[in-house]
Amino acid sequence: MSMQPNQSQDGQKETLFIDAISQALWEEMERDPGIFMMGEDIGPYGGAFKVTKGFIEHFGPERIIDMPIAEEAFTGMAVGAALMGMRPVIEYQYADFISCAWDQIVNVAAKYHYRTREAVPMVMRAPSGAGLRAGPFHSQSPEGWFAHVPGLKVVMPATPYDAKGLIKAAIRDNNPVIFFEHKYLYRRLKEQIPAEDYTVPIGKAKVQREGGDVTIVTYAAMLQTALEAANKAQEKGVSVEVVDLRTIYPLDKEIILNSVAKTGKVIMLYEDTKTLGIGAEVSAIIAEEAFESLDGPVLRVASPDAPIPYSPPLEDYYLPQVDDVMAAIDRLAAY
Repeated sequence: MSMQPNQSQDGQKETLFIDAISQALWEEMERDPGIFMMGEDIGPYGGAFKVTKGFIEHFGPERIIDMPIAEEAFTGMAVGAALMGMRPVIEYQYADFISCAWDQIVNVAAKYHYRTREAVPMVMRAPSGAGLRAGPFHSQSPEGWFAHVPGLKVVMPATPYDAKGLIKAAIRDNNPVIFFEHKYLYRRLKEQIPAEDYTVPIGKAKVQREGGDVTIVTYAAMLQTALEAANKAQEKGVSVEVVDLRTIYPLDKEIILNSVAKTGKVIMLYEDTKTLGIGAEVSAIIAEEAFESLDGPVLRVASPDAPIPYSPPLEDYYLPQVDDVMAAIDRLAAY
């Protein structure tokens, strides 16, 4: 029996981050005729990043619907469709533009189940994050905005395996899910993933690297920075454990607290601006529930409270780098 290109004998196939998402969407649409997609340029053009390339030819314009530049309007349409039993998947061209749909997301989609007990099964896909030299209007990380809103689930995968499994889980969930896809990872990260159907549970973090001296809690593209820093720290005799949140809300407190109890020292690494970011919430959870396990302060390594610059050298300076993480590890080593 011949195998597909890059497919191993156990049925796994090496897959790019972006292709894992595209495959999941295709497979879910094949599985459930109630799933349809809406967004700008997702039809013949295939989406700004080509996630939906070829979809309209296969599924037709009734299920792959090109929308005008009116995020609030088509988000409201998605809420209505979800209430009528459909499972809409929205693509915002960039996560930055999700702010145009703020009212429909936080005041309608997020509150409808509380008000009526009706399910609102919809997924809002948003390419987020910096690193593409796209400046302040196409590079933001808005996850902190929505993690504050009861009624929403917020997901941010860091690997192709998790991207595929989590978006399948999001589509099958009966709650509105915002699915942030770090666009820097789209074509830079690949991994062997199973050919068979699988899901990854929403709300469950994962220890991506075992360690005993310091814990780094992170998510999305910063996972790669954390792992690189952990490798460098190992050369200095410091054993670093890396926890990938995978879901921003609800947070997996158990896995965070277990790691804190194990190492006693914690770094929260995230790309978003530092003030009131996810790191602040994780730090508060640790202070409230694991204070006696700590051997030093919880340190946050994040971006400065400023717009994201266009200039490549300035953007690199703006984003957390391996050296920044190493400086935090060295600081904790003093305790």
